[in-house]
Amino acid sequence: MMISRTWSRKSIAFAVTIAVLSVYSMVALAKTGQTGISGELSVSGQVTVNGQAAISGATVFSDSVVATGANSSAVVSLGKLGRVELLPNSSAKLNFSSGNISASLEAGRIQVSTLAGASAIVTTKDGAAVADARQAASFMVDVECGDMRVNSQGGIVELRAAGKTTSIAAGTTETAGTPQPGTRCTRLTMARTFGHLSGGALAALLLAAGGAIAAIILAGRSSNNDINFGGTVTVISPTR
Repeated sequence: MMISRTWSRKSIAFAVTIAVLSVYSMVALAKTGQTGISGELSVSGQVTVNGQAAISGATVFSDSVVATGANSSAVVSLGKLGRVELLPNSSAKLNFSSGNISASLEAGRIQVSTLAGASAIVTTKDGAAVADARQAASFMVDVECGDMRVNSQGGIVELRAAGKTTSIAAGTTETAGTPQPGTRCTRLTMARTFGHLSGGALAALLLAAGGAIAAIILAGRSSNNDINFGGTVTVISPTR
């Protein structure tokens, strides 16, 4: 009976040892396969990393593809480097190294913020947006409409495209490429809606506006010959 119990304890101890060694081996393999700087992920809505559904708190390693669905966003916090945010319907391959953030934007919009001492570059099919490491910087790159738009909110930001380099002052936007409106291109759709009105529709709109103004004036005359617009200015009716 004692021999049986002794062997039983030894078997349990051996199994526990094997389990612990297996865990350490997996950790070692993970560390070997994923080296360098990593970021912490915060998500809203549907977000994937390398094609797998991701949740807040997950670790994002360099050379990862982050994608967001409709009405979704993802933020990768990178400590002393800064942070990267992907807006809805966006996809980008992210790379991190000592003192640098780089992203290859395939679709949508990406917002990059860096601290002083860290540089950043976002590449698209039309060019590259570059933030200098000498100052903290913040900028957005938008390829939603087929072209490339770079908006700078601060720092030393440049657009490098078509063989030239253009500095982008804070609060301004520079572009490269040719817009190609699509179903997700809300920027161009909203901007050009009025311009696409037909001649008849535009004429009807102007006539309706004119009729409304005339009705207001006539109503004012019938109630009071003196129409006061506020202040000290009074318009006297010609019927007096």
